[in-house]
Amino acid sequence: MQITKIAKLLIAVFALFGLLRVDAFAAANAGSAVPFLLITPDSRATGMGDIGTAIADDINAVYWNPAGLGFKGYINPEAEFEEDLIPYRQVSLSFTKWLPQFNADLFYNAAAFGHYFEEINGTVALNFVFMNMGEFTQTNNNGDEIGKFISNEWTLGLSYGTKITEDLAIGAQLKFIQSNLAPKAVGMSDAGTGTSGGFDIGLLYKPTKLNLFGWNLNNKFSLGFNLQNIGPKVTYKNQSDPLPTNLRLGAALTIYRDEYNDLKISSDVSKTLVYRDDNGAKPIPANFTWAWKIPGVEVGVGLEYWYKYNNTPIVAIRGGYFNEPERLGKRKYFTFGAGVKYRMFNLDMSFINPLEENHPLANTMRFTLLIDWK
Repeated sequence: MQITKIAKLLIAVFALFGLLRVDAFAAANAGSAVPFLLITPDSRATGMGDIGTAIADDINAVYWNPAGLGFKGYINPEAEFEEDLIPYRQVSLSFTKWLPQFNADLFYNAAAFGHYFEEINGTVALNFVFMNMGEFTQTNNNGDEIGKFISNEWTLGLSYGTKITEDLAIGAQLKFIQSNLAPKAVGMSDAGTGTSGGFDIGLLYKPTKLNLFGWNLNNKFSLGFNLQNIGPKVTYKNQSDPLPTNLRLGAALTIYRDEYNDLKISSDVSKTLVYRDDNGAKPIPANFTWAWKIPGVEVGVGLEYWYKYNNTPIVAIRGGYFNEPERLGKRKYFTFGAGVKYRMFNLDMSFINPLEENHPLANTMRFTLLIDWK
């Protein structure tokens, strides 16, 4: 059997991040399955340059750093402003029309819900991510159309975060992952249906009392660590590919804050821990060491400014920059975002502006609705 538009399918899979590798070093790092697991789910983080590991202060911590859930439900007695009081429950819904340059009906949806439980001294969260890759036409050897099929991938996650000291939290997430590239009847060696499971583990340090070189950083500085997508390979009909295991480190600093203004800067450094050689992809935990043979890391940096009235955030403006070395994929782009808050509702949007013309990510916009109850 043959499939028309097969090039479209391959582009959809490998262009999720512009993963068009250009040299031997990068080629060794290509080939992980389900790359949608590394897509930024929320508009706030995208608007700041695809960063969030050290912030992780809302329900989207399930992606950026599940340890951020550990600070949910706690009211810091020394908090200066109302926004430092963390809500007990949150819901987040995100939508992205993916790779709009291709006009291929691709979209990415993410949803998360979290609730703090005093009985277990932490927050439990559920999240669901769905990546639709579009509809494809199945043909026979004569080119006659015999049906259509839809390719998609999704994951369901269960997270938990808790404080282990006053300033340090730990969190973890368990995931079930499903990849539906093509039905079994298609008979393609590089397509089919695959499943896997994985987990994330994270740490978040947010000191309530910190004085550095005479600078008062109480409740203004944080450090984050997140190791994502650790688990067995995704097995399709005739092949297996590793999960996109990813290491993230982040730092965030509130530069200025008063009753009307809040300005924060943050940065993430990340490294995908996947390595292939002539014998195929290295297994876990060998990947954790071998992946560093490919030099280079992804770096994002961003700013977020909130205008407040009576200490209540109202309007946010965000900007950032993301850079990836050429041998890792050469993604380089500016990001912009904005948000508004009204009572329990937060609406955010973001926009990507690649430096390269006709880039697959050009004109990508995300929208996120976040609802919280204090």
